[in-house]
Amino acid sequence: MRTLLLLATAISVLPSVLAQSGLYGQCGGIGWTGATTCSQGVCTVLNDFRPNHLTPSADYYQCLPGSSTTTTSTTTSSSSTSISTSKSTSTSSSTSTGTAPTATPQNVSPQWTAAYAKASAAVAKMSLQDKVNLATGETGHCVGNTPAISSISFPGLCLEDSPVGVRYADLVSAFPAEINVAATFNRTLMNQRGAAMGTEFKGKGVHVALGPMMNLMRAAAAGRNWEGFGGDPYLSGFINESERIQTIVGIQSSGVQACAKHYINNEQEHFRETSASMVDDRWQHEIYSLPFLRSVQANVASVLCSYINSSFACENDKMLNGVLKTEFGFQGCKKLIADWWATHSTLSINAGLDMTMPGDISSSSGTSYFGSNLTAAVNSGQVTQARMNDMATRILAAWYLIGQDTNFPAVNFDAWNTGDSSNKHVNVQATHATLIRQIDAAGTVLLKNTNGALPLKAPRTIAIVGNGATNASGGPNNYPDRGGDDGVLGLGWGSGTVQFPYLTTPLDAIKSRSASDGTVVTSSTSDSDLTGAKNAATGKDVAFVFVTADSGEGYITVEGNAGDRNSLSAWHNGASLESSACLIDALIAAVAAANKNTIVCINAVGPINMEAWINNANSAFLYVLSGVPGQEAGSSLVDVLYGAYNPSGRLPYTIGKSVTDYSAQVLFNQQGSITPIPYSEGLFIDYRHFDQAGIAPRFEFGFGLSYTTFAYSGLAVSGSTAGGTRQSGPGSSLDPWLHDPVVTVTFTIQNNGTVAGNEIPQLYLTFPTSANSAPKNLKGFDSVFVGVGQSVSVSMTLSRFDFATWNTVTQRWEVVTGTTTISIGASSRDIRLTGSIVN
Repeated sequence: MRTLLLLATAISVLPSVLAQSGLYGQCGGIGWTGATTCSQGVCTVLNDFRPNHLTPSADYYQCLPGSSTTTTSTTTSSSSTSISTSKSTSTSSSTSTGTAPTATPQNVSPQWTAAYAKASAAVAKMSLQDKVNLATGETGHCVGNTPAISSISFPGLCLEDSPVGVRYADLVSAFPAEINVAATFNRTLMNQRGAAMGTEFKGKGVHVALGPMMNLMRAAAAGRNWEGFGGDPYLSGFINESERIQTIVGIQSSGVQACAKHYINNEQEHFRETSASMVDDRWQHEIYSLPFLRSVQANVASVLCSYINSSFACENDKMLNGVLKTEFGFQGCKKLIADWWATHSTLSINAGLDMTMPGDISSSSGTSYFGSNLTAAVNSGQVTQARMNDMATRILAAWYLIGQDTNFPAVNFDAWNTGDSSNKHVNVQATHATLIRQIDAAGTVLLKNTNGALPLKAPRTIAIVGNGATNASGGPNNYPDRGGDDGVLGLGWGSGTVQFPYLTTPLDAIKSRSASDGTVVTSSTSDSDLTGAKNAATGKDVAFVFVTADSGEGYITVEGNAGDRNSLSAWHNGASLESSACLIDALIAAVAAANKNTIVCINAVGPINMEAWINNANSAFLYVLSGVPGQEAGSSLVDVLYGAYNPSGRLPYTIGKSVTDYSAQVLFNQQGSITPIPYSEGLFIDYRHFDQAGIAPRFEFGFGLSYTTFAYSGLAVSGSTAGGTRQSGPGSSLDPWLHDPVVTVTFTIQNNGTVAGNEIPQLYLTFPTSANSAPKNLKGFDSVFVGVGQSVSVSMTLSRFDFATWNTVTQRWEVVTGTTTISIGASSRDIRLTGSIVN
């Protein structure tokens, strides 16, 4: 029987919701139908903080020590929701054990074991107050701060955004977004980017970098898609032999704790704090929690839980204690942090939460769920000393693991006040601009190249059209948290951003290159001046049109888009409905009518709808997708346009022909106090859905062109999934029996064109029909440099885990029996070689 992992209605799991009275101390509030009196403490009304107070708070009553702030009464029933992640609907995952898992997890690395030993010795010296302070955020120089603990010479922690660099600091780099590094399909560049970012965080005195973002591109229009790695869980959290998630490995190799976020099912911005994600147990394991399992395998130091409401994600015992800390083995040596103001009760600590951020219940409230309330909960017996020791050990072990107990620099900036004397203006950029430019070029995707018009060969004249070619009128940092779409799109908006040290524009970069070629450049940088666009394009050897599509975090609304995009249309004056006219479409049409050699360059946070101009009969169109590349946007694009870099970027998501082609949509309409978001598409997101439903995409996952061509040959498959002994118990999802390589796939790639370059071979598995899986599932990739006329042998390994699916009855990964097809291709739909293996 199919079972649902409900982030679900309280009505459907009523027994477990009622049980929260003892578990979380809940005793009233919207949707509450349980007891309104407390066995311990006083029933006190609290409010769920809303960023910028965009919507009214939802009352929440909790049993707390002390005096009640209001008189409570029985509330009426509503559709308030709770998370259920159990294997059956009769056993709710929101039911807590009240304590952290006590069994020692298997497969803990020697590095973690050593760090845990140091942390245990330190905790033995700490008072209860020390332990409480360690877990309770406070005001400080960083976005998140914990106090110093003098008894163990602990300086406190600085936690700082973002996944693209050090937020709210000067003299730092603006790195390309995760979606761009995903488009490289290049492990080395992923690692180097992480290491460079880690160096900058450490140079500023930051202990915990709040990234990478591990949520998936479930809905194409979701606002924070650009902060993640795209639409595939393997690409987002790949592992192969001894390799791990390279962003995490890179960050932590530089001495900074990485923080995988947002755990879990935080795949849209609308109602992210008043919604319930309804996810089947199998879907959760195979799609949405998989990148977090891979994060644990990469020894990630911390995990940030999400805002998902109502058995809240930050106090859901099944997902925190049950899955993350027990099944994934994320226990005993790692910490779990609440996203800012995502803590909802003191007793969330019993469900697995280790640290509350930024510390107060709501912005500047002066109160905390931890702090004195946590001390009181321990003294009253609601939280055990053992759990406090466990919590403190996790936090300190991460600090010891990364080596932050020795010669770690003090915080030398202030995130809130650039004029503060603590700002030492330390320049941490080093030579990272060179790496950023290289990543941007490698992540640029050439979508169409009619008649081989690219690379450019010193054209006599060039026209540059569109606002996306130039800089914002007030400079690249004109909008707070990049909350505006004006000029070249270097980053989306929200907490995942950084201050640009500079932003190279396509117009400036092309002008600079053109000066050495003697090329005359004419420009029209208005999206609405169609006459100016036509005049600029007429008679020129080549005409460029620059297109953008932006999105971000929901606390900022840009051009009517509240985080999530209202449509997949290109900006500006983009349509709110897919069928509506779009100004940018008219701009492209005007240029195409005036110039038969038109090139559309796209900076976008994800897929955009190209149907109005992709097959324009008036022009031999070319399309270049540059994502959101950070500070080197213009320079890196010129590298590709002129052939200094042979494009090798591949789409980390599918571009459909209509928003309705995608299996999941952003839910824009509120449905009660808690909005249910059913993940009814199951396993079939992105290319999995397009393949399963037989929908022809405009450009498929993994697609991208090169200035050369490659041939594949000689597929050989060796090895077997048979034999061996598997483990059970805590940490069993890390079992070497599952993850050690057992099958080897080899083949040859030949460059039969005229330009050296990187090819991106991709390995997909097709399971037997009985597995009820997607037609193809990415399980391997590489970036392989091949010289002109040369051949390179490529080897990829597969583990039993790669051949496994999650069994909801046995609650473990099981190798699929039968014949599995192994496909090697240049994209998810350009399959060059096929073989098979019988399991």
